Amino acid sequence: MMTYPPAPPVAGHRLDGDGTYVIDKAENAALCRSTGVEPATDGTAHPAYYYIATQVAMGQTVAGLCALCDFDIEQGPMMASSRVDFQDALRTGVAYRVTGEIIGLTRKPSRKLGLMDMLEYRLRLHGPDGTVVLEATNVWVLPRRELLS
Repeated sequence: MMTYPPAPPVAGHRLDGDGTYVIDKAENAALCRSTGVEPATDGTAHPAYYYIATQVAMGQTVAGLCALCDFDIEQGPMMASSRVDFQDALRTGVAYRVTGEIIGLTRKPSRKLGLMDMLEYRLRLHGPDGTVVLEATNVWVLPRRELLS
């Protein structure tokens, strides 16, 4: 059985954003129409913004998140899963803030990829009063072919 270096110890690293994310009404309308639905007239936003808002406002770019895991984004991170728990509907024109953390980075063999790291992280979207509007847990696959040579 081959042994590999351990995955970087990133569990617990904070992913708190330093700004806010506002769902623009016109952008929401365009997104809704691109998916074949008309935008809501009550100010609620398309639920896909759970991923857009949390990713954009988490305080790290995709490249930065990969770098924390000692992974070169050019190697092609892949989304394995994303789970969301809505506490309230998303709304246009509201300034949301993101907090979160890396849950873990697990290195394991893969039949297709040879070796991979599974990155799991959780992000929470907070409304202006601080209440949690949603919590999203994402898992990415980071192929580690370079460690096999």
